[in-house]
Amino acid sequence: MTGSQFQQRSTPTGVAVRYVCFAVLSTAANFLVQAMVLQTAPWSGLMPSILAGTAAGFALKYVLDKNWIFFDRYSSHSDEMSKVALYGLFSVLTTLIFWGFEIAFWTIWKTELAKYTGGAIGLAIGYILKYALDRKFVFKPREA
Repeated sequence: MTGSQFQQRSTPTGVAVRYVCFAVLSTAANFLVQAMVLQTAPWSGLMPSILAGTAAGFALKYVLDKNWIFFDRYSSHSDEMSKVALYGLFSVLTTLIFWGFEIAFWTIWKTELAKYTGGAIGLAIGYILKYALDRKFVFKPREA
């Protein structure tokens, strides 16, 4: 099945399922790369592992979203760089939402359950907002 045939068969539910699966995969890639950096270069500290993991998760999620969520094609180098920059900006914005909810829930209730509940709510809001922003500004539908 070609990409355009797959796109024509995509349902909103199918897109949502793929989007959630890709979020899980990118998170797993992030954590795996972090662990690999800490394992191979334990002297380097936490920040390099976080940066490497974030880069890996970001790159994987961008490629998956571009090709299997938004079915976006390459048009030019400058256009692609603009998409990556906007995608990154929206990633930062939605990460701040996630962190805000997690920190707020921890601050208010001071329990692990509250922290993770806030994190889950923040992630859900962040990913829904990220999808909407990416769809409207990053991977704009082509005009016929």
